[in-house]
Amino acid sequence: MKQPVSVHILTGFLGSGKTTLLTRALDYFKLNGKKPAVLMNELGDVNLDGMMVDEEVPMTEMLGGCICCTIRGDLGMELKQLIQDHKPDVVFVESTGAANPMEMLDGITDASMLTEVALQSVITVVDAAQLAERSINPAGRTYRLMADQIRCATRVILNKTDLIPPSELLRLEAVIRELNPVAPIIPTVRCEMDLTVLDHPDGGVKDRYKETQACRCEEDHGHDRHDTVCGHEGSPPHHHSHDHVMVYTHYFTRPIDSERFEELVGRLPRNIYRGKGVLWFTDTASPFLFQYAYREMDFIKIAPKENVPNVAVFIGEHFDKTALAEQLTALENR
Repeated sequence: MKQPVSVHILTGFLGSGKTTLLTRALDYFKLNGKKPAVLMNELGDVNLDGMMVDEEVPMTEMLGGCICCTIRGDLGMELKQLIQDHKPDVVFVESTGAANPMEMLDGITDASMLTEVALQSVITVVDAAQLAERSINPAGRTYRLMADQIRCATRVILNKTDLIPPSELLRLEAVIRELNPVAPIIPTVRCEMDLTVLDHPDGGVKDRYKETQACRCEEDHGHDRHDTVCGHEGSPPHHHSHDHVMVYTHYFTRPIDSERFEELVGRLPRNIYRGKGVLWFTDTASPFLFQYAYREMDFIKIAPKENVPNVAVFIGEHFDKTALAEQLTALENR
C-alpha cells in the first residue's frame, strides 16, 4: 500500500522565525536520508525567504497572494504537482505571516482529495517579545491573528525567549495555554529544538481542527469579535455544541453594482463575521475576489483561466438567512 506523503504546516506571524525553523527541519530530514520538499507562500512577487532554502530541496513558490485567501484554491493543485514531480517523503507548507491557518487546513483537506497526503502537524512559531507587546491590548487586529495561529497549532514554538525576562515567559505561556489548552509549548532561541518530534504525527490533528473551531465559536459567542473562521463548507462535521454557526451561499444570476454591494456589506449585522466570494460587477471587466473579516472588506482583481461562478458566502451566528438572501437578490435588480 502506498504511503501518504507527510505534510507539516508552518505558521506564525511576520518575523517570528518560521524560515529559521524550516531550514533546520530540512537539514534534519536530509541528514536522516529523507527527501523533503517545500511549498512556500509570499505576499509579494519575490520569494526572499525561499533564498534561504538549499537549492537541492524541491520548492514550489506561491507568490503575490496569501495561501489562506487569494490563492488558496491553487494550494491543492500545487501540492499535488510538487509531490508528483519530486516524490518527496515530507512536505513543509510555509505560509506568509498574514495567513489564517484555519483556511490553510481547508486547503490541505482539498489537496487530500487530489493526492495521498497525511497532515502530521500544524506548527506555530511565536515571537515572544511581539506576543508580550500585543497581548497587552488583545483587541488589536494583529493580536487576533496571532491568537488564531496559536489556537490552530498542534505544537507551539515560543521563539526568541532570550529577549524577554523569565517572569514574562511564565505570563506568555499562560496566555498561550488559555488560547490552546493542549498543544505542547516549546521555548526556543533561534528555533533550536529537538527535531525528532517531526518524525511522529502530533496527536489528533483533525480532532484539534474541530476542537479549535468549537472552542472559538463558544468563546466568541456574544462578544465583539468577527474573525472567527469556522463552519464553512467543506469543513469536518461539527459537534452540536456549535451548531449555531451558520453559512449562507448566494449565487448571483448576473453582474451586480459594486457600490451597492459595498454598502450592503457595510450594513451587515455584527453576528455575520466572515464573508468571501468571487464577484462579477457591472462596472468592471474582470471578476474580483471578495474577503470580509474584522468588519473590513477587501476586493482583489483576479484573472481566472476558466469560467468562475458569481457567488458570495457569509458565515456567522444566528443570522437571518432569508433577510440576507432578499438583500443580495435585490442587488440584481437594475
